[in-house]
Amino acid sequence: MRNGSPRILYVTRVWPNGCGAHVRSLNILRALQQIGQVEVIGLEGVGSSSGAGADFEFAQTFRFELRSNRGLSDRIRWTVDPAQPYPNGFAVEDEAARRILCRLPSFGLVWFSTIHSADMFGVTSWPNSVLDIDDLQSSHVRTRLNARSGMWAHVSALRKTIVWKRREKLLGKRFTLLCACSEEDRRYLAELGVEVPIHVIPNAFEKPDLEPVRSPALPPRIGFIGFFEYAPNRDGIQWFVDQCWPRINAAVPDARLRLIGKGSDAIRTLAGTGVDALGWLTDPSDEIRTWSAMAVPIRIGAGTRVKIAHAFSLKCPVVSTTLGAHGYAAVNERDMFVADTAASFSDACVRAMREPALAAEIAERAWRRYLDHWTWEAVRPRVWAAAEDCLRSRAAT
Repeated sequence: MRNGSPRILYVTRVWPNGCGAHVRSLNILRALQQIGQVEVIGLEGVGSSSGAGADFEFAQTFRFELRSNRGLSDRIRWTVDPAQPYPNGFAVEDEAARRILCRLPSFGLVWFSTIHSADMFGVTSWPNSVLDIDDLQSSHVRTRLNARSGMWAHVSALRKTIVWKRREKLLGKRFTLLCACSEEDRRYLAELGVEVPIHVIPNAFEKPDLEPVRSPALPPRIGFIGFFEYAPNRDGIQWFVDQCWPRINAAVPDARLRLIGKGSDAIRTLAGTGVDALGWLTDPSDEIRTWSAMAVPIRIGAGTRVKIAHAFSLKCPVVSTTLGAHGYAAVNERDMFVADTAASFSDACVRAMREPALAAEIAERAWRRYLDHWTWEAVRPRVWAAAEDCLRSRAAT
C-alpha cells in the first residue's frame, strides 16, 4: 500500500437494507478506510427514510429525484445519443452536483458505488475516479429478451440492450478505472472496446469466526434469501414457487420452503403449501444452517449473487440456475447443483434433501473454494490494488 493517507471521496446510493449491494458497498468502504481518509456522500431518494445507521457515517447526503425521460422526444434522444445524461431518469439537484465538483481537486480518488450513483450527476467525465459497476445494464436487459412475451416487448428489450451497450462503451472515457464483479464481466467490457484498466473485485461474504457446522432440519427445508423488492429476486422466487415447488412437494410432501428477506412476508402470491415467509432476520445464519439447500432460481439480472458466497460461508448446499451462478465458475455437482429447467431444478432440490451425504460433499468443496476466493479477507487486497492503480494514474499526470 502507498505511503501517506490519500483523501478518498466515496459516493453511494446504497442504503443499509441487507441486500447484496449493501454488503458489497459496506465492505469496499471498509477496505478503502484502511488506506486513506474516506469521506462518504450518500444519495437518498425523495420519500425514502433518511439516516444511514451504524454501518455508514455520511459526511453529507444529497437528495435525488425523478427527472423524467419518458416522453417521446426523451426516448428518441436516449436511443440515439449514448451520452444523454440521467439515463435512469433520476438526478441530484444541480446545486448539489456543483458543490461536489468544486471539491474534487481536494481528493486523490473518487470511488463510485454502482453506475447509478455517477449517472445522477449528469457529468460526462470524472477525473481520478474508480467506478464499481456491480451490475452491467446491458447484460441485465439482455436476460429479459427470452422472458419477454409479445413482439413489442421483445423489440423494446432488444432496443434497450443495444442502447446500454453503447453507453457502456463510453465508460473508459468517463472514468479512470473500472471494477467488475467477475472475470466474465471484465472480458465482456474488454470486448466492447473499453480501454481503461478493469479490475475484478468479486462479491464476497465475511468469513465466520469458526468453521460452520450444519444441522439440517426435519422435515427438510429448502431456503431462499434476498431483497424481495429487487425484480430478479421477485421473478426468480415466483417462478420457483409456481413451477418447481409443486414438483418438490409431490416428491417430498413434508418439505418446507423458507423465505428470508425484506418483503418476503408481504408478497401474497408466494403463499402456498409448505411455504414459510420469515421476513427480515437480523442474523439469518442459524436459519440457513437448517436448510438442505439454498435455492438461487435467478433468471434475469446481471452481476454476481452475494447470497451464493453467503451459502458457501455456512457450508449450505446451493441449487442455482446458470445465470444465478454467474461469476462463480460453477460446475454442476462440483460445488453446487446447476439446473435451468423447472424439472431439473426441482430434481436437484429433491436430491439435496434425499442424498444429504452428496449435498454435504458438494458444500465442503464450495467451502474450500470460498476460503480462497470469496471472503472479504481474500478480496480486500483487490480493492486496495484498484485504488492504488488509480492513485498512480493521477501521480503520473
